[in-house]
Amino acid sequence: MVQVRAQQPVNHDGSINLEAWLDHILEIDPALDRDSLRTACEFAREVERQAVAAKNIWAEGTSSFQTGLDIAQILADLRLDQESLLAAVLYRAVREGKVALEQVSRQFGSTVAKLIDGVLRMAAISTSLNPRQSLVLGTQTQVENLRKMLVAMIDDVRVALIKLAERTCAIRAVKNAPEEKRYRVAREVFDIYAPLAHRLGIGHIKWELEDLSFRYLEPEQYKQIATLLHERRLDRERYINEVMQQLRNELTAAGIEADISGRAKHIYSIWRKMQRKGLEFSQIYDVRAVRVLVPEVRDCYTALGIVHTLWRHIPKEFDDYIANPKENGYRSLHTAVIGPEGKVLEVQIRTESMHEEAELGVCAHWLYKGTDVNSGSNHYEEKIAWLRQVLEWHEELGDIGGLAEQLRVDIEPDRVYVFTPDGHAIDLPNGATPLDFAYRVHTEIGHNCRGAKVNGRIVPLNYSLQTGEQVEIITSKNGTPSRDWLNPNLGYVTTSRARAKIVHWFKLQARDQNVIAGKSYLERELARLALQAVDHERLAERCNLKTAEDMFAALGAGDLRLAQVVNAAQQMLEPERSDDPLELLSLRSPRGRGPGQDDIQILGVGNLLTQMAGCCRPVPGEPIIGYITQGRGVSIHRQDCPSVLQLAEREPERMIQVGWGHAPARTYPVDVEIRAYDRAGLLRDITQLLLNEKVNVLAVNTRSDKSDHTASMHLTIEVPGMAALGRLLARIDQLPNIIEARRSRSGAV
Repeated sequence: MVQVRAQQPVNHDGSINLEAWLDHILEIDPALDRDSLRTACEFAREVERQAVAAKNIWAEGTSSFQTGLDIAQILADLRLDQESLLAAVLYRAVREGKVALEQVSRQFGSTVAKLIDGVLRMAAISTSLNPRQSLVLGTQTQVENLRKMLVAMIDDVRVALIKLAERTCAIRAVKNAPEEKRYRVAREVFDIYAPLAHRLGIGHIKWELEDLSFRYLEPEQYKQIATLLHERRLDRERYINEVMQQLRNELTAAGIEADISGRAKHIYSIWRKMQRKGLEFSQIYDVRAVRVLVPEVRDCYTALGIVHTLWRHIPKEFDDYIANPKENGYRSLHTAVIGPEGKVLEVQIRTESMHEEAELGVCAHWLYKGTDVNSGSNHYEEKIAWLRQVLEWHEELGDIGGLAEQLRVDIEPDRVYVFTPDGHAIDLPNGATPLDFAYRVHTEIGHNCRGAKVNGRIVPLNYSLQTGEQVEIITSKNGTPSRDWLNPNLGYVTTSRARAKIVHWFKLQARDQNVIAGKSYLERELARLALQAVDHERLAERCNLKTAEDMFAALGAGDLRLAQVVNAAQQMLEPERSDDPLELLSLRSPRGRGPGQDDIQILGVGNLLTQMAGCCRPVPGEPIIGYITQGRGVSIHRQDCPSVLQLAEREPERMIQVGWGHAPARTYPVDVEIRAYDRAGLLRDITQLLLNEKVNVLAVNTRSDKSDHTASMHLTIEVPGMAALGRLLARIDQLPNIIEARRSRSGAV
């Protein structure tokens, strides 16, 4: 059943009668603020007038003002809130560049601006679909990725609903557009937005989107079914009216108040059933259909008994979706019978509340008609469930804005969805890099990768990709993988797939090359960490390999992790700490700690020797206070201890605030040397990196050499272990102009 755009009320000069339109909107929801809506509408009309005056014709040749009213009217029918309608009225003006989002924020509030911004981000999908794919999709995974990406962008349920309304207006408006544009819009609506409407349970929007998109995607089959329906329309209407009257009389006699109506069968639904079951049009039972709405669930089954008493039931054509709801929560009784004149008739029976759920979207939905492929991750389905939950509570309580704010959950998405240059969507784990993307597309693209562009700009290969970005890989014909890609400290690859492909490539190389490369790789890392005089043969034994050459070959081939070898070297240099491989070796020891330090926190002082007072023997949980003794550190007392109360009167300056708690994680000071070509902002970049890594800096000394334009920096920093130091030095090495970053030899034993 195809709907057409509702005509807006107009004045005698053809302009839109805004007051009449507002009257209609306020009839739907009297709680809306008429003045705010009028202000937004007049603002949208004025910016459009100015754009026309400046000969800045809107993108699609339609009025952004009128489209805004159309979108708002759809949302009003869905009973959305004031801010959603304001965003709807203004959205197209912002999208078409007639007004800046910042101006909307200043004039109508940040929430309205955020809603518009969310819809704009979702619009990125419109440019990413292949406009020429068959209706029976062969690239189901590709479409599902796009659907998931769309939902990943939604952080407010109202954004999805505004976008659905906007796309509904868009497909209504392309009737007279060029064929290519009609097809492109229909392809997008059919693949993305009709399924999303179904996932959200908004039945009447879903049906309209399906029928309109089917009309442009398969025009011949659409016309054929529409013609068959039209030829039988008058006969069908007469027949349905007679059936409804007969059924109404029987239900009234049984004491059931029922609302009975003829149910229009949607053209796409007919075609889909014909394709799925291999049926002719004459074999579609539910072309003639009635819907019965009753007050209570028990009335549903009573009405079903009356229907089956009146007419003979067709075997295998009965479905009880009340006792066994569909996966999307849909509930109703469906039956097919041989009605009057021997014609097949479908009857649907449900309660008023079930009907509202089916039409307005209050039933939870998981998979689209059973045709979607489960990706193995529940995060997407959980997000849909949350969106549906907010919609349901909105229907009950009528305050979607407040509920969305209260119920918003900032769950970090477990996947990101990015585009190839030709518009294909690729899903990757959160935190994936361009190298992960390259190996996901094709192994050879990964091997030959030499750079990457994200949204047209060059980015490092360890850049973290974000949902919605377009990624282009720069390749070299004779490129080969780098062993640095396997270094976890550098963050080039995060997926096991990419790492396995790189490791496999190195395994295929000659052993001699792997030995040379592995030795260079290890010596460079040991030198950077100031782990000197390491016996390579003994180190190989610790790594369960026979010779140093075997160890170098395994490192070069990627079979042996660099971190594993570095930890083994660390244990060799200081055997007494072999049980704690994460602690730094040859570093200055942490400051001394007294007994009980793990249980006492000295506030505002640092590490001091502590002891429990024998007079009151405080236990964890009791209010405590500290007294600074002469030569015995801090004595810990209960706050009500008579002894400490006397001490506080005589020597208040020696009292100190203390509390129960755990000592902070142990860190070790280490000296680091950095050499770089001098440039403006060098020190700022290094300190910013240390800040991002949450590294405490104890001392900094910087010296510039004008003769060779270099700078030397000596830092004393605190790190928790060797792995953290290696990661930090690797990150510093990647900054522009850095020649070398290494642990200072003066800090090693």
